[in-house]
Amino acid sequence: MKDFNIADICISQAAKVWAEDGEVLATGIGLIPRLAASLSKIAFNEGLMITDGETYLIDEPFPLGVERELKVEGYMSYSRVFENLWGGSRHAMVTPTQIDQFAQMNISCIGDYASPKVQLLGSRGFPGNSINHKNSVFIPAHTIKSFVEGEVDMVSSIGFKKENKHQPEIGKVVTNLGVFDFNGDNNSFRLISIHPDVDLATIEQSTGFQVDVSNYVETELPSSREIEIIDYLDPKGMRFSVFGG
Repeated sequence: MKDFNIADICISQAAKVWAEDGEVLATGIGLIPRLAASLSKIAFNEGLMITDGETYLIDEPFPLGVERELKVEGYMSYSRVFENLWGGSRHAMVTPTQIDQFAQMNISCIGDYASPKVQLLGSRGFPGNSINHKNSVFIPAHTIKSFVEGEVDMVSSIGFKKENKHQPEIGKVVTNLGVFDFNGDNNSFRLISIHPDVDLATIEQSTGFQVDVSNYVETELPSSREIEIIDYLDPKGMRFSVFGG
């Protein structure tokens, strides 16, 4: 990774999850997913709907940490968010604390639910989101603490267990090691592309369950235009702090 850093690689790959979605509400939860949604609207999907993070749909993504007048497209109230959510016209990129082999995610607690070691956010909107619309995932530190053996400590969103009445729609899983999905045999966890300077052994040792590595490529690096847009969107370089930079 001499020419590009891991932050820009992850933003570029995350942005592509919305490229073919058309006019849906893109919700990037967290710094990298938010930058990715903004990059996607500029570079890949002009029809993508994004908000200012509060109450307005905006026509152009705005740089982080910079005062700027917004080009407002319309009002996006809480009720309108739910109209999109329940209608399936939303694609979120989320960052769960844990995810397992069934694509079940956890943002609630670590340890026994009755007496947790760590109390997190609580499940919040994850159960309904996983039933109603597509979700992709961003994990900044791909380790066995995030990709856990067995099942997550608290199931906050549905996965691909056979007994589930509803099955989720999971897009891509973007991490600091590669890009994955759950489209392997029987919805197994599958490697799509491996980032530069990462080896298979690291991926397998950092995942608490089996990874389908039967067919993958090296991750495509961001184009010069993408880098220009990312630098515009994050002029202060806040994205580097996500990976310890």
